[in-house]
Amino acid sequence: MRIAAVQFKARKGDWAASLDAARPLVRDATEGADLVVLPEMALTGYVFDSREAAAAVAESADGPTYAALAPLAAAAGCWLVAGFPERDGDRLFNSALVIAPDGALAFTYRKTLLYDADEVWATPGDSGYRVFETGAGTFAVGICMDLNDDAFLDWCDVAAPRAIAFPTNWIDEGLDIWRYWAGRAAPTGAAIIAADTWGSEGTTQFWGRSAIIDSPSAKGEPCILHAAAGPTGDAVIRATLPWRERG
Repeated sequence: MRIAAVQFKARKGDWAASLDAARPLVRDATEGADLVVLPEMALTGYVFDSREAAAAVAESADGPTYAALAPLAAAAGCWLVAGFPERDGDRLFNSALVIAPDGALAFTYRKTLLYDADEVWATPGDSGYRVFETGAGTFAVGICMDLNDDAFLDWCDVAAPRAIAFPTNWIDEGLDIWRYWAGRAAPTGAAIIAADTWGSEGTTQFWGRSAIIDSPSAKGEPCILHAAAGPTGDAVIRATLPWRERG
């Protein structure tokens, strides 16, 4: 499965500028890919100090972000996963679009385990989890804190996706997060495709260092870091995950 992750910092408060900056990165990432992953809240930024502030940029699943990204997925014939703030009636969710290779909206995943910053405005997700078939391997979607949720990992262990598309805005706490991500995912047998943001929003500093990390192919072997971005700067990283039978 040919995969790519886009590390990207949104131009906070200017969705159109974010899209203009992200579009060439997405076009680059989708070329020759089966699956491309963008960060959590990819075009809006992550930190909102009130529900009203998040509501001002929230949109329906078939709204402007989908309308902008779907043609890019369809032009390349690849799957695309991108985080966005979703509005559904009176409820707001930290969600991710799952766009199919024909540009159709295949699914809207809603983040289940919320971080402190999400709880200011978001409702815990009710979408459940799902596996998608690329033709070269399967993937599921989890957003940031979901990787800390044992229930999500238990589901992955049973559903056995080849990879977890992982939009994130992981906060930099000075720890070796690659090791942590790998340790959480390894028991499920899934690779992690982590698309992160970088830099800061106010006092919140993000990790950057987007990564594609594969689980061990056999018990006792180490995880494999296929590709990684630096701590700062927009970037596209790529890898090819070898076919692997579960069992």
